[in-house]
Amino acid sequence: MLQDIASSRKVRRAFGFAVVGALLLFFFSGSLLSDPLIPQWYAAKGGQKNPLNYVDPLIGSVNGGHVFSGATLPFGMAKAVADVTGENQGGFGSDGSDVMGFSGLHDLGVGYMPSLGNFPVFPITSCPNNDPKSCKFDRMQRSVSYRNDSVKARPGYFGIELDNGVFAEMTVTNHTALYRFVFEQTPVDQSFGTAIYAGLEDLHSATINGFISVDERSGRILGNGTFLPSFGQGQYHAHFCADVGGADVIDAGIAPRPFNGDRAAGAWVQLAPGKEVLVRVGLSFISSQQACTNAENEIADFDFVDTATAAHKAWEDKFSVLEIDTDGASEEMLTIFWTGIYRSFISPQDYTGENPLWNSDEPYFDSWYCIWDTFRTTHPLLVLLDQEAQTRMVRSLIDIYRHEGRLPDCRMSFCKGFTQGGSNADVVLADSMLKGISDNVDWNAGLKAVLADAMEETRAWRVEGRGGINDWKEYGYLPLDQSRGYHRSISRAVEYAYDDFCIAQMAKMLNDSVADVMLNRSHNWENLFNQDTRSSLPDVPAEDPGQVHVAGEDTGFTGFLQPRNKDGTFAYQDPALCSPLLNPNGCFLDYKTAGETYEGSIWLYTFLSSPSDMGTVISKLGGDDTFARRLDYFHESGLLYFGDEQSFLTTYLYHYAGRPGLSGQRVRTYVPSIFNTSLNGLPGNDDSGAMGAFTALTMLGLFPNAGQDVYFIAPPFFKALSLKNKSTGMTATIKTINFDGSHGQNLFIQSATLNGKPWNKSWLRHSFFLEGGTLELVLGPLESTWGQRLEDRPPSNGRDGSWEFMSA
Repeated sequence: MLQDIASSRKVRRAFGFAVVGALLLFFFSGSLLSDPLIPQWYAAKGGQKNPLNYVDPLIGSVNGGHVFSGATLPFGMAKAVADVTGENQGGFGSDGSDVMGFSGLHDLGVGYMPSLGNFPVFPITSCPNNDPKSCKFDRMQRSVSYRNDSVKARPGYFGIELDNGVFAEMTVTNHTALYRFVFEQTPVDQSFGTAIYAGLEDLHSATINGFISVDERSGRILGNGTFLPSFGQGQYHAHFCADVGGADVIDAGIAPRPFNGDRAAGAWVQLAPGKEVLVRVGLSFISSQQACTNAENEIADFDFVDTATAAHKAWEDKFSVLEIDTDGASEEMLTIFWTGIYRSFISPQDYTGENPLWNSDEPYFDSWYCIWDTFRTTHPLLVLLDQEAQTRMVRSLIDIYRHEGRLPDCRMSFCKGFTQGGSNADVVLADSMLKGISDNVDWNAGLKAVLADAMEETRAWRVEGRGGINDWKEYGYLPLDQSRGYHRSISRAVEYAYDDFCIAQMAKMLNDSVADVMLNRSHNWENLFNQDTRSSLPDVPAEDPGQVHVAGEDTGFTGFLQPRNKDGTFAYQDPALCSPLLNPNGCFLDYKTAGETYEGSIWLYTFLSSPSDMGTVISKLGGDDTFARRLDYFHESGLLYFGDEQSFLTTYLYHYAGRPGLSGQRVRTYVPSIFNTSLNGLPGNDDSGAMGAFTALTMLGLFPNAGQDVYFIAPPFFKALSLKNKSTGMTATIKTINFDGSHGQNLFIQSATLNGKPWNKSWLRHSFFLEGGTLELVLGPLESTWGQRLEDRPPSNGRDGSWEFMSA
């Protein structure tokens, strides 16, 4: 039940606040900041712009990108932005819908219902009869449109001008949001002043209960609520502590819900007329008192400029491990790249000290949203750029296992999220272990954690572990059995097999005999391969003459994964089902209608059958030439939707067929065509930065096969670049010869040297980044024979394969 406390008497109190300096009006246009009032944050260094100058948090803020465009620190808990009434999964969307509030908890790239957005604050500039009690506090009634050209988004800062003339800007510390509302363009009624409203709401409209109070002297608002997560089960509790500054408090009260007057919707504080008001909102998942402590410790003096400057410096430090030679690189490419890097440092979020579920000395991270998406790019990129953060995340994952018995595959707001495929934290742990993440990591506990996924059946398989693991062990595949809800038998089997391979690597490094069991199980995908299956494709849209097939024709390719019954007979699912060409929405988490693949077709999952044993996959699909032609067909026929993360690896599978040049060529068909600098510059929702990490890794020219010590070499998008490993202090440098610009024609590697010696392999190990060195690539306009020999291809761990390619 919602409760409230307030006093009705009016008081005045002077709030000790020193007037903040010049406005931080960040005008963003492309990648240029032009406002003369901006501090020298983005000044040129050594003739080059500060990389933060190229970050555009608004990329992907429409058409399903669901990015978080507001102010945050790297992996920070507080995330402040304007919340709109339209596409608001990340709070703000550039769809032109009205602003209904400003809140300080958000997620990045949510693919389902809006997440968080708790406790919005909103400035009220007028009320009927100048009586705050008669103000329109309901979210739809208070909402105001904004000027499209007024939005200013930068790392650690967000600003927007409402159509009523109020300019709102915000910045953050780890657990606190600081808002500044400027009224210079708004006529202030001297008999009313302004009011600040704080509500017991969230974006999901999923408030179960709550409590709010307001101090009539100071204007401090305390509140808490119980809410539902966006993509999972359970509920969570959140708390806030809001203080106002910059104007005297003259009244305060509780705002009841318009349709249920005995239940509080929020609280309001009326302030004396002035040019600006600051609102500091401390946040906590423990208590309102801890929220107040967070705010007082982090932003004691309400100094907006100092707080925003500190946020900027935190981002500058994260970016400092990378140096790019911008000669020949277009502004567009630099913006795509650095924005991708930026998005990779936003989630998961560091909630250490804010975990109400258990006491632990280990770090706690939340918003694993979802590991099914992020294991492929986000975490491998963090292994390269931020070893300390990745180490803390690994420790957090293992600690979640200690207290909840399972590793998460998706987790948000302290709730278990829905499992989309396998137990993909297994891949994150293996990837980190192989690449030297070790500081205070208990890898023996990590092995126990992944084996719990691999060996123990769970009744709660929709939110933890692997469903049907006993069948997996008995049959060597997941039998078709929707009577128990065990759908997605193909896509889950593909992921189970690769998870087992990753576990085998961990066990091998720890000298555990279970390695052989897991390695053998990693080949279970073969039990679902039907060599006789063919595929005919449906109608081609008439407006898309570039497609390479005609309606109803046989594609000419045979052999696909297929569902299988318990008696060993094959069932059938059209290989094109759930592709853009045939019922693309037919393979989601609808337990009644879902198919045997998840968010993708059998065409897609057949290519992904075994990222650890592509040699066998290629053999089953007809050999090198047929495999390369089949990949071309898949990418060019309309079968592939690139807005889901499973698609990423298919771009680089040409390497395994001895055609690395085609991988580099293929990725240029997606960057910048669908990964670009427009507001809809992402092909799908960002999924905790997975899309941004894909672009960053692709443009570096070293793309990981996540869960293995393998990086595919492709031409980078820059003349030269360097990555510093903070854990070892060493620097890895990639240089190109004959680089002819981001949009040039020299897209094929002709030859390569590593530390001055010829390097013919089309891939590298992680030791390059640990030990440092220089990789030099000679580029040209035509495909060469470089990397084509069998011995120069990335390793493939067949049944008779060795472990020699593993890191020591």
